[in-house]
This record gives sequence, C-alpha cells and structure tokens, in this order.
Amino acid sequence: MGDAEAGPVDDGRDRDTEGRARNARPRDGLGRPLPYGANGVERQPEGIVRSPAETVAEAQALLDAGKPFHAHEVFEDAWKSGPESERELWRGLAQVAVGLTHAARGNVKGGARLLRRGAGAVREWGVESGEPRPYGIDLAGVGAWARELAGRVEKDGDVIDAGAEAPRLGD
Repeated sequence: MGDAEAGPVDDGRDRDTEGRARNARPRDGLGRPLPYGANGVERQPEGIVRSPAETVAEAQALLDAGKPFHAHEVFEDAWKSGPESERELWRGLAQVAVGLTHAARGNVKGGARLLRRGAGAVREWGVESGEPRPYGIDLAGVGAWARELAGRVEKDGDVIDAGAEAPRLGD
C-alpha cells in the first residue's frame, strides 16, 4: 500500500475525514475570520437546497442585517443546486453580495470590480433569458444599484455600512 492510499495526514489543521479544509473558525458579520474561541456570527449552513423564493427572502434578510457575506453563501447554494439555465443569475447575485462584502471591509478595488461583474452578469442573464424580474428580483434595479455603489466607493474610498447600503432585490 503506497502513501497515496494512506489517507489524510493529521497535521493539526481543521480538516474533514477526506482531508479537505473546514472553515470552523468563527467569523464576523462580514465573513472575516476571528480568533478561535471568539464569539462570531452564526454561519450559514452550506449546501442547502431552497426554492428560488426562499433563496431571495433569506438573502434579502441577510443583506438587510448587514451580512452580505452570508447572503452570498445563500446565492451560492442556489447557483450550485439550481437548474443549469439559472446558474449565471445566482452567480451574478452572489458576486454582487460579495462585492458589497469587500466594499464594507474597505477593499475598494475588489469591491467595485465584483459589484460591476455581478451587475453585468445579472443584466446579461435578464437579456438572454427575457426575464427582467425572475422570482420578483428587479435585475435592472440591482444592476443599477451595484454600478452606482461601485462608482461611489471608488470615488470616496470610504468603508461603507453593509446594512445601510443593502440593495432591495425586488418586490
């Protein structure tokens, strides 16, 4: 039996039984890692399959609470578990949420870039699909909000309040 078959090495790092890294460190509301033992914000469970309506409602609640990193994880679940035809929609919304996360963390360049990338993705998906308001999501409004915020954070360079800046996804 060769070393490749011996299984994961116990190197003291937080790994699952397959040897993949786990993200067990506590996190703050913007997803930044905190020291082990610190009181963090409860993590979003990963790999949850939700209906589109549940996805939008949960993501909006997290955005409103100033937790865009967590909203990004909800959109990421939809992107990974939803139909192939909707993956770009959910991925674009995840990019918008993580762009807001970076802008709130003070990463002006990365935040603006992701906000614009997400805005372009949701606009393009809406045009290609012919659905400007899938599941009640105002794609044009979300895109305009993201582009405006990207320009503002680049111009001002200020750290923003994620909850105060949260977009309205739709209805």
